[in-house]
Amino acid sequence: MPYYYSYFDPTYILVLIGAVISMIASARVNSTFHKYAKVYSQMGITGAQAAERILHSAGIYDVGIERVSGNLTDHYDPKSKILRLSDSTFASTSVAAIGVAAHECGHAIQHQEEYGPLKLRSWLVPAANIGSRLGIPIILLGIFFGLSEVLVPVGIWVFSLSVLFQLVTLPVEFNASNRAVDILEGQGILTLQELPACKKVLGAAAMTYVAAAAASILQLLRLVLLFGGRRRDD
Repeated sequence: MPYYYSYFDPTYILVLIGAVISMIASARVNSTFHKYAKVYSQMGITGAQAAERILHSAGIYDVGIERVSGNLTDHYDPKSKILRLSDSTFASTSVAAIGVAAHECGHAIQHQEEYGPLKLRSWLVPAANIGSRLGIPIILLGIFFGLSEVLVPVGIWVFSLSVLFQLVTLPVEFNASNRAVDILEGQGILTLQELPACKKVLGAAAMTYVAAAAASILQLLRLVLLFGGRRRDD
């Protein structure tokens, strides 16, 4: 009897590892942000003001800036061309808030320049949603209805689309952070003494995307280990 039919599923350890990695990354970004949210920039401008200045300096005047509720819920919406800054960023003059706002501006600039990885990620969004929602159900349906040879491989490939999305997200996020640091330094929005703190905040945020990608890869590996060899075992 294959091990995945027994009461103990050793491959579940992969899921636990992914969860732990994600929890550590999330805790780190929150602690780092809160630490530097208490360090106020010498220029004294808010995250929203910094965002407006950065966008205008890049020749972008058709992107709106809105406040959105929550903590670290900042994001750029390319469809509506709106940069949404969270409560912890919008009106704060901290180094952390300005860094996060600049990062989101980085995405707006990527959009304006038609940055390749961003275009690919946008194209993958529907496929990634399908993969994350339907991949495992397709596998289970294949097993339940005795169609493992057909549906199990399809389910694994469909789920892999969500993993691909996570991998493509990495260069997009790292590039936005690099752009943010360069802009903040080049325009003098943050001083040379303040930039290291900003880099720590953005670095911690980037690790959450690395953790998400790692968790997705581990989940895909688990599916392959559990069901990839079913055709040979049947």
